[in-house]
Amino acid sequence: MTLIKSISGIRGTIGGESGENLTPLDIVKFTAAYATFIKETSRVVRPRIVVGRDARISGEMVHRVITGTLLGMGCDVTDIGMATTPTTEIAVVKESAQGGIIITASHNPKQWNALKLLNGDGVFLNAEEGQRILLLADKEDFLFSPVDELGNLVEKQYLQEHIQRILSLDLVDPEAIKAANFRVAIDCVNSVGGIALPELLYALGVKKIFKLHCAPHGNFSHNPEPLPQHLTELASLTRDSQATVGFAVDPDVDRLAIYSEDGEPFGEEYTLVAVADYVLQHTPGNTASNLSSSRALRDVTHQHGGEYYAAAVGEVNVVTKMKEVNAVIGGEGNGGVIYPASHPGRDAMVGIALFLSFLARTGKSPSELRKKYPAYFMSKQKVELTPGMDTDGVLLTMKERFSGHEVTDIDGVKIDFPDKWVHLRKSNTEPIIRVYSEARSQEEAEKLGKEIIDMIKALA
Repeated sequence: MTLIKSISGIRGTIGGESGENLTPLDIVKFTAAYATFIKETSRVVRPRIVVGRDARISGEMVHRVITGTLLGMGCDVTDIGMATTPTTEIAVVKESAQGGIIITASHNPKQWNALKLLNGDGVFLNAEEGQRILLLADKEDFLFSPVDELGNLVEKQYLQEHIQRILSLDLVDPEAIKAANFRVAIDCVNSVGGIALPELLYALGVKKIFKLHCAPHGNFSHNPEPLPQHLTELASLTRDSQATVGFAVDPDVDRLAIYSEDGEPFGEEYTLVAVADYVLQHTPGNTASNLSSSRALRDVTHQHGGEYYAAAVGEVNVVTKMKEVNAVIGGEGNGGVIYPASHPGRDAMVGIALFLSFLARTGKSPSELRKKYPAYFMSKQKVELTPGMDTDGVLLTMKERFSGHEVTDIDGVKIDFPDKWVHLRKSNTEPIIRVYSEARSQEEAEKLGKEIIDMIKALA
């Protein structure tokens, strides 16, 4: 597997040849490039870098290589050990650090790992900054520190800091949650969520927790992407235990999937919609999500008198847009909730606290809540690129062909029709064009996607 270098960081499979996989040599190279970049941009001779990791089997190895390299580059390291991605983001700011490295391949299977790179605001690097690091890594012109200038390492725990920050949010209501006597089922896929979620739920006043796969040993019990086909155990547990709600997270706890009391999926696109509905009821304002997220967020935003804005795909792009339009809530349709009142990053723990507060204050069940939102259905298809295919030319032609409709081209081409939309974008990691479509029925969404794919193939 070739190393994947994108806006999401550096990732690959563990083992094999250097340059083709994520090996110790590759980890040293990219970590040294990142340290060089941080020194250049922060103009701090001895920058501080926070390092946290999920529970992957390879995490300890990768962690040791990264921390050793940072120390060798003359960086001080705050090692927060096994920690969620949002916890690490919070720690960067709290430590007044110049950056952070999160060791996680998010929803990828266990053979994968990655370096996710943060700036001093605890936010992912943008595409331009990521490109600078790749150039530095290719040059391999690193200046390691002499013995008297090596960095220092300190170890800290930040989970309780993260939980206390959540409890202090105005819209998080532990008293109402405690009084509601909720029964909560969770699936933490044998990663760091198995540590974080129970601690959070107990702090929120939930006394009865039904746990699935909460031992953080990194042997994922199922495909770690929190999709319905991978969460059948949680669906059964939620229903059979008569739980109020079920929650599933990915290995680094930045994506949240919700299950209703009847064992039915709430819908990954509707995690953000429901949380946004709750936030907007109390703090009216604007919202933002990426172009491939459900139109339901726009609808709910307009119902509350706010404006909805779309951003290019990628968390950093959504965060940038949210800051630009002063959004009070936003995120990604894959279950990624970004609540700026807490911190500017996807956070499943914040999503859980806000969703439980919503349930407690309204007295509604998840299934009742879900029925109040507009019903949209999404289809996710793709077109394999043929050798020599002019992808940019194809996208331009599609943009021109549908110029009579609302077209957005900040990230591929998105065509908005009155009652549906389709988004075409070139993958950064595979030789494909992704074709996402949404309509009022699954059949209509799939039909729209197929029609667009047929048009693309005719242009090839």
